[in-house]
Amino acid sequence: MPVVAGLHYFLYESSPSNNPPVVLIHGAGGSHLSWPPEIRRLVGYNVYAIDLPGHGKSDSHGEQTVSVYAEQVLAWMEALNLYRVFVVGHSMGGAIAISIAVNTPARVVGLGLLGIGIPLEVPKDILENLSNPIMVPSALNRLMALSFGTGANPRLVELVSKRLAETRISVLQGDFLACIRYNMMEAIEMIDQPVILISGAQDQIVPLRHVQLLSKKIKGAELVVIPDAGHMVMLEHSTEVAEQLVEFLQQYEFFP
Repeated sequence: MPVVAGLHYFLYESSPSNNPPVVLIHGAGGSHLSWPPEIRRLVGYNVYAIDLPGHGKSDSHGEQTVSVYAEQVLAWMEALNLYRVFVVGHSMGGAIAISIAVNTPARVVGLGLLGIGIPLEVPKDILENLSNPIMVPSALNRLMALSFGTGANPRLVELVSKRLAETRISVLQGDFLACIRYNMMEAIEMIDQPVILISGAQDQIVPLRHVQLLSKKIKGAELVVIPDAGHMVMLEHSTEVAEQLVEFLQQYEFFP
């Protein structure tokens, strides 16, 4: 994978078209692999899936605020001359996407927000246990238990658990602090782009009622609820989420 502005990223190049580039931003402790192939390769779109600083194959350290992550993604976009993009973010990545959209509205044509609501919380026991080396395995196991719906493929859960265990604990702690510190209520009042919200009905980290509240606060937002999915909705139902994103994108004439 190439590296630009310190960030590794995966690029899927589709045939030339007037469709906006799609930028995928993973959530806390994730990487570009948090997005399944069906979403990393949306037909008809150039799709960029990044590794945030300290995540995946990106060097440096993680951050502790959404705003700093947003600045780093913007620097990466500048380096690649990506000026009008559709940003898709999962959980913390959704908060980063919102931050980019409200601070540089001319750069973002629309938003796809997955697994994010009001408030953007982190279970207190998980955050506390991550600070105790003895309790770290317990914290990670608890996080995995909350991340998937009841019908999730056990092999998928095992794979995500393995990837999470490879993330530095300091990075995961910083990500969770970034979520807690983010003032989403102030930010969402400034969103003026088309928005689709996708939520798993069984999400135990960001309950559906929190997503519904967010959808009511964003003018014109479209809400899609996938009944038997949890917080990792894009991995549990990759084809359906990909189809929802493409269908939403096709509703709008983003260019010229």
